[in-house]
Amino acid sequence: MVKKRIESVDILRGITICAMILVNTPGTWSAVYPPLLHAKWHGLTPTDLIFPFFLFIVGISIYFAYKHKTPTKNVYKKIAIRSFKLIGLGLFLNIFIPYFPFFKDFETLRFLGVLQRIGIVFFVSAILYLHFNWRVLAGITVAILIIYWFLLGFIPLPDGTLPTFNRAANNWAMYLDANVLGKHMWQPDYDPEGLISSIPSIASCLIGILIGTLLDQLKNVQPLLLISLAFLILGYTLNFWFPINKAIWSSSFVLVTSGWASLILAIIYYLVDIKSIKFGRIFKYVGMNAITIYFLSSFISKTFYLTSVGETENIHSFLFQNIYVQSFFSAEFSSLLYAITVVAFYVLLGYILFKKKIFIKV
Repeated sequence: MVKKRIESVDILRGITICAMILVNTPGTWSAVYPPLLHAKWHGLTPTDLIFPFFLFIVGISIYFAYKHKTPTKNVYKKIAIRSFKLIGLGLFLNIFIPYFPFFKDFETLRFLGVLQRIGIVFFVSAILYLHFNWRVLAGITVAILIIYWFLLGFIPLPDGTLPTFNRAANNWAMYLDANVLGKHMWQPDYDPEGLISSIPSIASCLIGILIGTLLDQLKNVQPLLLISLAFLILGYTLNFWFPINKAIWSSSFVLVTSGWASLILAIIYYLVDIKSIKFGRIFKYVGMNAITIYFLSSFISKTFYLTSVGETENIHSFLFQNIYVQSFFSAEFSSLLYAITVVAFYVLLGYILFKKKIFIKV
């Protein structure tokens, strides 16, 4: 008997994509509620959970997609093609403005980004999964987190100074990004999807693979709850020595976000897959075409910002100022209302694609 699809994974994926769109498309960046912004440096906001949640879900998806696969040339080819598609889509968003074929200035073009990191993490994690059992993968994950902590916290920089985790100072993640990527970064001093910080993000995905292994054998939700609690305790404890930090994807950040992801998945799994409660089905529609909807939302958002309306406005600002800005709303609420409308549009799109049985594989 074929085991039915675990709906809670699709629902959590859809919630994550909707959250990505929500925090990426406020009416105005000058009026955003603090939970919908990233932490300025150390710390954790709800927004900081979104990307690691997605990589965690990528790991679960890798487990179910490749659990019966063997490492053949054809499988490697498919993994590589999918990875290059993700990287290519990310570069497309960074390189092209909507009025093809004009390009951004190459001297300051950002090379990395969300889709590029997903592509890199997917490639490495899928290859590792094809070759190693869950015990080895767990060992690799632990090794990544310990070595990364040691590298960033204890290995002197080339000028002999000891690294720190403060933004005002420097560490190997920031140092290598600055010296390899140069001006091709998101910020002058670091890139949140940088080179070295991509390594612990692989650990986030490997943890997802391990959770996928558990889900495939799960008869009740207690083991998943215990694992989530263990991750949270370990992560918040490690925070005293290696601060929770999304920008450099610290080891404590990996553990804490994996803990919250496991906990939320456990709750949805209990409600949907165990109790068969019709909860969050609307997000499942988005989750079934997650990358496609995320890419479209990013591309259309860029188009809105870059398409002029009159002499002083673009499509985005025109819609926001003329529809959502009202005297009886606060600026923050108006900004949030715009973002919610955008999310509702993509939920509707996801529903239409689902009903028409259109599932675009990237």
